[in-house]
Amino acid sequence: MQKAKGTLIPIGGNEDKGIEDNEQYTLEFIEEGILFHVVKESGGNNAKIVVIPTASSIPKEVGANYLEAFSTLGCNDVTVLDIRSKSDAEEPETIELIKSANCVMFSGGDQSKITNKIGDTKIHKILQERYQKEEGFVIAGTSAGAMAMAKHMIAGGSASESFIKGAVKMYKGLGLIPSLIIDTHFIKRGRFGRISEAVAQFPKRIGLGLAEDTGLIIKNNSFEVIGSGMVIVFDGRKIKHNNHGILQKGTPMSLTNLKMHILSNGDRFNIKKKKVDVLPIEAPFI
Repeated sequence: MQKAKGTLIPIGGNEDKGIEDNEQYTLEFIEEGILFHVVKESGGNNAKIVVIPTASSIPKEVGANYLEAFSTLGCNDVTVLDIRSKSDAEEPETIELIKSANCVMFSGGDQSKITNKIGDTKIHKILQERYQKEEGFVIAGTSAGAMAMAKHMIAGGSASESFIKGAVKMYKGLGLIPSLIIDTHFIKRGRFGRISEAVAQFPKRIGLGLAEDTGLIIKNNSFEVIGSGMVIVFDGRKIKHNNHGILQKGTPMSLTNLKMHILSNGDRFNIKKKKVDVLPIEAPFI
């Protein structure tokens, strides 16, 4: 796996924006939350941030929420770029924005909209190239925006049909980090089954289940967990029994020796070496 110089920050959804009323989805202060890390990794308050709500069915509202959230964090150069078609993604003004941004952030919604309207366009190629070559360049994404980062992207699937072949629907993602398969809202929506099937289909990939208000800072072939929840790592490279390839759709699967890790804030994982580095038991709780 080639080492990219840029940074990816996939987020499991419902990250604190400092504006929600429901405490279930908020940290005590936005200044300690995931978007703070996005700003920090992008270079600080003066970073040029471009928010792309293409996945959303309510892009104006979503864009306004992020403008308010980043403003709360002291950012003064934030642009909402609502791409609704491939032709939008080829506009000269759009291309210049992507070329000059320190951070590009994809919102939640339907991840297939991202790949259908941005995949294989000029800005897709710019994003891939800048992520590979530019240290300090950040691509962040929440929910659908996180899932679209993979090459093999989860496009849908019913949690109620967990561990049944065909419960997960796979689609071509943006291919920013081919070694991972990312799922989001993972704990709240019970998505263990569909990422297990995704890993059964692509056992050389690492499956990641991100809880809400939880993210990863991925750089130098490693990631660190940020946020208030947990990340479940599914490592299928040593699976001993995998009958996915011979089953008919709708049939329960069998997998053995699928390795899992449960990680939380501050824990690290080396993607290339498949090595876990957790905080010691005696470390103070943050």
